[in-house]
Amino acid sequence: MRKIGIIAEYNPFHNGHIYHIQKIKELYPDSLLILVLNGYFLERGEISVLSKENKTKLALKNDIDIVLELPVIYGTQSSDTFAEASINILQNFQIEEIIFGSESTNIEKIQEIAKEQVEKKFTFKIKDKTQNYPTLLTKNLNIPNIIPPNDLLAISYCKAIFKNHYSIKTTPILRTSSYHNITSSEPIISASNIRHKRKNQENIHKYLPADALNSWQEVDMKKLFEFLKYRILTDNHLDSYIDVTEGLDFKMKKEIKNAKNYEEFIKNLKSKRYTYNRINRMLIHVLLGHQKKIAKESLSYIKILGFSKKGQEYLNSIRKNIQIPLTPIKDSIQYQEEIKASLLYDMLTHSQNSLFDIQNKPIIYTKETSKESNQK
Repeated sequence: MRKIGIIAEYNPFHNGHIYHIQKIKELYPDSLLILVLNGYFLERGEISVLSKENKTKLALKNDIDIVLELPVIYGTQSSDTFAEASINILQNFQIEEIIFGSESTNIEKIQEIAKEQVEKKFTFKIKDKTQNYPTLLTKNLNIPNIIPPNDLLAISYCKAIFKNHYSIKTTPILRTSSYHNITSSEPIISASNIRHKRKNQENIHKYLPADALNSWQEVDMKKLFEFLKYRILTDNHLDSYIDVTEGLDFKMKKEIKNAKNYEEFIKNLKSKRYTYNRINRMLIHVLLGHQKKIAKESLSYIKILGFSKKGQEYLNSIRKNIQIPLTPIKDSIQYQEEIKASLLYDMLTHSQNSLFDIQNKPIIYTKETSKESNQK
């Protein structure tokens, strides 16, 4: 039985994710699929349109065997931190391979770039403070086109594996849609395209399962802007938060007074040096109060969000060999930040999703009965 790792955010869970799982099952029919799932606040600075609980249910219903939580203190950081935490969690569960979506599927080139960076052979010969990281990386590698986002993430996965000397195989699956394409109406389109169409009140039912559409959480952007405005105007130590660098603290205080809404504020902060993702991520750190010292926190525990019968059997077989606790440590920074994030998500979506985090009852999915229940 091949043990396969998947790392995902499911914002929302859609046909492309189903395709991804199906392709893995074609490669390894008897495989065990272990998912590391990002929760409410995501790697590109977005807020999830599906709750952590509903994403877990959708994953289990679509052939994932074990769902593990990616803590918010790692899931909201840049690709290297996001990837290293995810790979670390999967390593603890003894996976043999990770399979991910990629724009190029050129795993040899991806691994070459990753090895150069880990072995410190690669340096930025071209340095330009007006350019963002993807542009600078492309120029220094002498590549004609900007490295697309999922290939950048794949490089980070490989870096984490090489850096920690893990024997995890990396296998890309060709993406059928571009992250940046928001006009396609093919059956499989990107999550960003789906969110764009939803925002424009277009019908999106053909792009994702009915359960995902019915579970959609609308984020109150007005409230988000108000929360952020209060935080920025009343905090005199904005430079203590992750990603706040080189005068951005002063620029935030200036621009928040002039902006009428969140989108206008983002545009006013944007520059050639900082991508929209970087700005969004920074604002989420400010919103959540993620100080730079949090970035150095080690994984305190691994939280199991749910499992199938097959997943439960595997858990029982390896539980004693896992060195890190599998239940939340309530006095840890990791746990405290997770609860804080869930409560804020409740306020922004006018929901009560934090109960799933507070109660800590993994979802048990049984295909035979097609029922989900909570572990007692």
